[in-house]
Amino acid sequence: MSQDTRATRASAPDRLEVVTDPNRPADVDVDAGGGAVGTTTAPRRGRWVDVWNPEDHAQWEGGGRAVARRNLWWSIAAEFLGFTVWQLWSIATPVLIAAGYPITTNQALWLVSIPVLVGATLRFPYSFAVAKFGGRNWTIVSALLLVIPCLGLVYVANTPGISFGLMLLIAATAGFGGGNFASSMSNISFFFPEKEKGAALGLNAAGGNIGVAVIQFVTPFLVVAGVAASTARPAYILIPLVLLAAVAAWKYMDNLSQAKSDSEAWKLAARTKHTWIVSLLYIGTFGSFIGYAAAFPLLLKTQFPDVDLGIAFLGALIGSLARPWGGKLADRVGGARISIAAFAVLALGAVGAVVALQAKSLPLFFGAFMVLFVASGIGNGSTYRMIPAIFRGTTPVDDVEGLVRAKRIASACIGISAGIGAYGGFLVNRGFATSTAQFGSLQPALWSFVAFYVLCIGVTWAVYARKGALGLSERI
Repeated sequence: MSQDTRATRASAPDRLEVVTDPNRPADVDVDAGGGAVGTTTAPRRGRWVDVWNPEDHAQWEGGGRAVARRNLWWSIAAEFLGFTVWQLWSIATPVLIAAGYPITTNQALWLVSIPVLVGATLRFPYSFAVAKFGGRNWTIVSALLLVIPCLGLVYVANTPGISFGLMLLIAATAGFGGGNFASSMSNISFFFPEKEKGAALGLNAAGGNIGVAVIQFVTPFLVVAGVAASTARPAYILIPLVLLAAVAAWKYMDNLSQAKSDSEAWKLAARTKHTWIVSLLYIGTFGSFIGYAAAFPLLLKTQFPDVDLGIAFLGALIGSLARPWGGKLADRVGGARISIAAFAVLALGAVGAVVALQAKSLPLFFGAFMVLFVASGIGNGSTYRMIPAIFRGTTPVDDVEGLVRAKRIASACIGISAGIGAYGGFLVNRGFATSTAQFGSLQPALWSFVAFYVLCIGVTWAVYARKGALGLSERI
């Protein structure tokens, strides 16, 4: 960075002083951005940062780290609320059934799966929204969109005679919360240097995932048994929190000018077989996590009607907490090995759930699903860790330009697999629905999941774990 565009630390710990070209016209207000942070040559309103290089040690230590962390914490808050709204119907559906709404098991599984389907689909356009509108701006918009499904649940809870079609349409709007993950991860990735990016993205992802557990934990305490209208209480609490998150994003977050979508890298990633192989594996890990999280409260209530739904949140909670450990274990042992172990445990967990259903044992059923949640969380972390290693491993170590290209493709692969993996959650729920409708039992669905996990084990071993697989230059 040249001397006339260097950034130095100002009195505020999270603000960089603007030092600009002395030849710039004096009538240009350097702070026209309403508090934009960074060195600018063409200031714009809306907290735009035109020069941002987290790899520049002077800028990073001179206030850049504080700026990045501030954006990270508010991003986590918004994503947390996004996941909370995304899974609102996972707990609202069994509560509405208990309150007397005439919802069949198949309809109930549609209500918990349609938000997953919509959220998975929205992850693709949301990934590009940061580059189009700015990370701060899109965080504001995506947060405000969460008000729609909250108001929709209020309407459903106060309209006992509502048609199932309209109810399903309202449930679909909860998918807005599922798209938040993609834009949030994309935005935060631009703020941090490579050496700190993994930890930042891990915190961002875990903070969002925990939102699933929170809504499933809080709702049973807010709802009065048999009173449908009380189902709206979580929505009443979420609306002001969502508005607060939007205001905080407007006031404290920043847009980065260099946050541009790499369309060329996305095209290259889409033409690379590894992108689709990893996406298959992510269907098995994240798809299992979000699918089981959406269905678990309903499965508990349908299989064991006297169960207290207050315990349902534990699955999503431990699955969220296990995700960072999956990444850490992958760093030590290798992502492919940990992923294989995770799929093996997922298969064992599904078998355990079958045995529990045959024995009609609530403790065994609950325990089997806790195993499924832990394994899916660990698999999420290990699979994501594999991606950069895969693309580095397919590039000669002395090919500097190739390694830069591999990094770009790996980033695009993460975006693609995040969206495709989420479709797995929809497939899990539809698998349960089809199994129940055709066979009157969840067991065929669980056996099909076991078969899929075995397939994932075979693919992971054949492509990434066996000795000399694809001539990879490092352990995946």
